[in-house]
Amino acid sequence: MSVVEKIEQTLNLSPVVLFMKGVPDFPQCGFSSRVVQVLQLCGAEYTAVNILEDNELREGLKSYSNWPTFPQLYVNGELIGGCDIVLDLYNKGELQSLLGIAAEH
Repeated sequence: MSVVEKIEQTLNLSPVVLFMKGVPDFPQCGFSSRVVQVLQLCGAEYTAVNILEDNELREGLKSYSNWPTFPQLYVNGELIGGCDIVLDLYNKGELQSLLGIAAEH
């Protein structure tokens, strides 16, 4: 299975996917930690993928998303963005709507 197939398979398994450094209970960077906190505040159900465990996946995601940094939040297979964008959407009340739409699928 190619790295693109692995990414797409992961995105198809869950409507909300967070590719992050570490795991939700033990984030390995402050940006990942903040996104986890925001998702918890929203009561979101999501799949977290630790990109530190798979270098091929980490590098492949950068090309797949055309986004060089982590974390990367996807909703319904679409890249929402990294920490700054997620926090901005949360502060505007828009993230909650996106997550609500994802829960309906």
